Amino acid sequence: MVVEIITDDNFDETVKSGVTLVDFWAPWCAPCLIQGPAVEKLAQAYEGKATVGKLNVDENNATAAKFRVMAIPTVMVFKDGEKVQQFIGVQNEHSLKKALDGAL
Repeated sequence: MVVEIITDDNFDETVKSGVTLVDFWAPWCAPCLIQGPAVEKLAQAYEGKATVGKLNVDENNATAAKFRVMAIPTVMVFKDGEKVQQFIGVQNEHSLKKALDGAL
C-alpha cells in the first residue's frame, strides 16, 4: 500500500518537506470509509511526487488536537510543513487532486 500511516510520532517528519496530503479519519466513521478509496487512488497517482497519508484520530489525538480537527473526515494539504489547504467532510477525488496539483 502506498498510503503512508501517519502518527503523532512521525507527523512532523512526514510533512516537513514537499507536499503531503493527510486524511484525518477513524475506523468507525462511515464518511471516512467513503473517503478512503479516493485517498488510496491519489496515493498511487502521486507516488514519487507527493506523500499521501492517513492519520487515525483515535490513536493520534495530539496531532488532531493541534490542528483543531473537530469533524472527520478532514483532509489537509501541507507544503514544506505549512498547511496550505483544508477540507472538512467527504471530498471527491477531483477536488483533492486539484489541491495537490496547486501545492506542487
